Amino acid sequence: MPTAAPEPGRRPPVRDPEAPRRVTLLELFFDLVYVAALALISRHLVGSVSWERAAESLVMLMAIWWTWAITTLVTDIYDPQRTEIKLLIVAVMFGALLMTTAIPEAFSSRGLVFAGTYVAIHLGRGLFLMPAVRRHPQSNQRALRIFVWFAVSALPWLVGALAAHGTARLLLWFGALAIDYLGFRLAYPVPVLGAVPDSQRNVTAEHLSERYQQFFIIALGDAVLVAGTVFSLHHSEVENLAAFTVAFATTLLLWRIYVHKSGELLPHAIARAAQPSRFLNTAPYTHLMMVAGVVTTAAGFDLVLLEPTGHTPPAWLAVILGGPALFLTGRAAFEYEVFSRVSSSRPGGVLALLTIAPAGLFLAPVYASAGAMLVLAGVASADYRRSRGRPPEEPMPPH
Repeated sequence: MPTAAPEPGRRPPVRDPEAPRRVTLLELFFDLVYVAALALISRHLVGSVSWERAAESLVMLMAIWWTWAITTLVTDIYDPQRTEIKLLIVAVMFGALLMTTAIPEAFSSRGLVFAGTYVAIHLGRGLFLMPAVRRHPQSNQRALRIFVWFAVSALPWLVGALAAHGTARLLLWFGALAIDYLGFRLAYPVPVLGAVPDSQRNVTAEHLSERYQQFFIIALGDAVLVAGTVFSLHHSEVENLAAFTVAFATTLLLWRIYVHKSGELLPHAIARAAQPSRFLNTAPYTHLMMVAGVVTTAAGFDLVLLEPTGHTPPAWLAVILGGPALFLTGRAAFEYEVFSRVSSSRPGGVLALLTIAPAGLFLAPVYASAGAMLVLAGVASADYRRSRGRPPEEPMPPH
């Protein structure tokens, strides 16, 4: 008699390579947490604009982003329709929400909530997955490698939360994030087992590209939320209306520049790549940079809508112009991922932002913000002129 197929509940929750990998509704629901997280991070940045605040905001953004990015890879590797993976996503969602509530006081009274939850998310995921995939040796070893790296980074996370304050906490948490990000880039090598083989790091073009595009839209949602909320409280003068209009136009231009060609063709670029796993190595970093640019730009909206007139302090100018510059830098790296080249409009836009910075010190914040908008408009216009009347460009990812 033929051997009966194992019951679905007894099979490891690894995706069927032939199964479709469309984004599930639960994944979209999971993303809602990050709308609040990004809004609180941008608000933290403008609470008292300084380099220290910027560094704190970056640490929190990198931590929040990493919970999302690693969970996205989990749903690419494992079957999100399986009950155990659904439970895992919900648990991470709860943890991310708990981290989000700690953002305003993460570097003071609620550091343990923020760091402890981050550690619990990543170690808990490994402790959950290893038994679930014990009948699938490759998946089990992959989960073990990842668990070991997060166990190492847990030490500076927790020491920073329990025994350090101010700059010491900031440095410890930066060190912990360096371990987490480096481990991913090196494919989590551990003694005896080595690194995760490339054959286990292939990604799915359809699923991964959709997820990154969706998170970028969430970041733009933060910009819309900030502009709408602040303007609703301060809309009595012409200057506020002008600042609101500039904020809306800037958000629209950020979307347009992201989507133009590279954003549209990302799934095809991944599918055409000789080594799809290369996108796994680079996409988290390029999109983090673009998201950081959008979050910083949103913080600039907050500043400008509150005080559209008067002179622009240097710290404010760094936020107002630095956000678009950071976005364009990440966008240039993203373009290289897809086309193996960088359009001159990307570095040209960054150079233009640097050029107008000295003049911005003598102008009102609303004019500095308008200058950043005009630079982005120039980049978008250059994109349009370059592609107008030409056949669609095929993605040419690096080999």
